[in-house]
Amino acid sequence: MRAGDDEAFAELVSENTPRLLAVARRFMRNEEDARDAVQEGFLSAFKSIDRFEGGSKLSTWLHRIVVNACLMKLRSKKRKPERSIEDLLPGYQSDGHPEQFFEPWRETGEDAAARNEERELVRKYIDQLPDNYRNVLLLRDIEGIDTEETAQMLDLTPGAVKTRLHRARLALRELLDPHFRPEQSVYS
Repeated sequence: MRAGDDEAFAELVSENTPRLLAVARRFMRNEEDARDAVQEGFLSAFKSIDRFEGGSKLSTWLHRIVVNACLMKLRSKKRKPERSIEDLLPGYQSDGHPEQFFEPWRETGEDAAARNEERELVRKYIDQLPDNYRNVLLLRDIEGIDTEETAQMLDLTPGAVKTRLHRARLALRELLDPHFRPEQSVYS
């Protein structure tokens, strides 16, 4: 690819597009934006292939480029009104105890259809998180990027990443709880 071999680049695109498109779909809210982010990622990789040092796999390097393309695209989009993370977090009494304790969730479906339905439900609620919490959750828990790199990508401190991740997890748990709570509560 560094020598300008078009076939090498075409092979790279062919082998990596499905995986990178799946990554972009997790960040972008529509298919067109996801495809644009992947295309921008490949274009950026092509332009900067001479800077690839080989310290990681080429696919890992591409993954980071596409995630960055998604984040840039999200930053440039006109922001939609978002709910406050405070509205999504569990409530606490004046003495610091939770207003309600999380109950263990019921066993979920074991068949493929049930798992797909649950995956769509989780995705729906991740999309409801404010972007600055959603992006941290996606980078850390879904993409598996470490705290330091997440902080660099989002121009945050590692402490801010940890705080946002914790709050995003709490908010997601609060949103999902009614769907996975057992039908008959042992605490009621």
